[in-house]
This record gives sequence, structure tokens and C-alpha cells, in this order.
Amino acid sequence: MESEPAKVTELDQERPKRGRGIYLLPNLFTTAALFAGFYAVLAAMNGQFEKAAIAIFLAMILDGLDGRVARMTNTQTAFGAEYDSLSDMVAFGLAPSLVMYEWSLSSLGKLGWMAAFIYTAGAALRLARFNSRLDTADKRFFTGLPSPSAAAILAGFVWVAVDNAVPGQDLAWLALVLTAGAGLLMVSNILFHSFKQIDFKGKVPFFGIVAVMLAFAVILSEPALVLFVIFLAYTISGPVLALNRLVKRRKANEK
Repeated sequence: MESEPAKVTELDQERPKRGRGIYLLPNLFTTAALFAGFYAVLAAMNGQFEKAAIAIFLAMILDGLDGRVARMTNTQTAFGAEYDSLSDMVAFGLAPSLVMYEWSLSSLGKLGWMAAFIYTAGAALRLARFNSRLDTADKRFFTGLPSPSAAAILAGFVWVAVDNAVPGQDLAWLALVLTAGAGLLMVSNILFHSFKQIDFKGKVPFFGIVAVMLAFAVILSEPALVLFVIFLAYTISGPVLALNRLVKRRKANEK
């Protein structure tokens, strides 16, 4: 039986074998993620920006589940991998930029839509590069900011502002920097930790379970702010680590 490379999402770089055909269960999750991205755009067009932001975060969860479900049920296919990439482009490429544009960037005229396009183009290029380097990529790191994380930065920013009743027009220039910056980080060569070293199947001490419970409690207390801070910290970690490596390399060369 002929084998092909495995279904891979932005959140998982492993390449098990793909089969042929179409399976319902994993593609239901992918379709749900696609619908969440589509709904985010519709909600933004109707001025429901909080719902739009939540839909993008929901798409992230569903995107993380479809590949795992496919591997657990041994239903990885080439079709699923391609479908997943197209879903990611809608949920994490188009939806965040359009939500940000409708909420804030439209007040800046041409600069606003240019920033939105930079983000969208960055997401498309990021996904294309990710798919083309699956065989050679270091699985410990992502090259460039992952598109779900970039989407979380934009969605989290909108969600926090809406929660605090801050109009998008008042934050238009900051929104422009975040949107264009996230787009450029996606196509950069900066390395971001993939956290593939974490063993979710292994045993953990009792304190680990308590820590997870506390983490959920913190997130649920202020979901918009906590999620935005988490993904902002992850986004900043890439440039900080790159700068740290550069400093160490220069010191080594001076010796």
C-alpha cells in the first residue's frame, strides 16, 4: 500500500504516514475551525467584535484537535493536510486581519488596509513555508511566529479593548503596529519554541495537576487579558532569544 507524508497542523510538526481517502471525524474538527474563522469575519462586519475574537480563539482549539484526533484514530490523509492548511489560512490569516480592520484599522485609510494585507500575506507565506519544510525543520522550534499565535495577538488585543470599552479608533496606531508586526514576524527567520519536548502522555507529579487547575482558574478569571498576555509574551520571547543568541555569538567570536 502506498504511503504519503502525514497530516500536520501549525501546532504539530510530526509526520506520520498519510493514507488516501477522506475521513469524517478529523475533518469535522477542521470544518469547525474553518467555520469559526468565517463566523469571526461575519461577527466583525456586524460590529460584534468580542464574539469575533472568541471565535478566533475557538478556531485555535479546534485546529489543535484535528491533527491529534487523526493520529489517535489512524485517519491521517493527504486531503486532511491540505484541507487543514486552507482552514488555517481563513481562521488565522484572513479572519484576524479583517476583524482588526473593521474594528480599528479602517480609521487609518490606506495605511490601515495595507497593514491588514501585510498580515494576511505574511500568514499565507508562513503556511507555505511551513508546509514546504516539514522534512528538514527542527521540531524543537518554529521558524517565524506560528500563525495561530499571531492570530491570538490580534484577537486578544481586540477582546481586551472591547472588554474595557476602548474604541478601536483610539488605538488605531497601536493596532497598526501589532498587525503589521505580527505579519512580518510570521515570515521572519526568528525561532520560536514549539514545546515539542513536553511529554503529555507521561506521568506527572500531583503538583503538576494542581498547577494546571490554577492556570485554568487564572485564565477563566480574566480570559481576554490573560490570553493576550500569554501570547504577547510568547511573541516577544522569539526576538529576545534571538538577541541573546546574537550576543553570545559575538562574545564567543571575541575570545
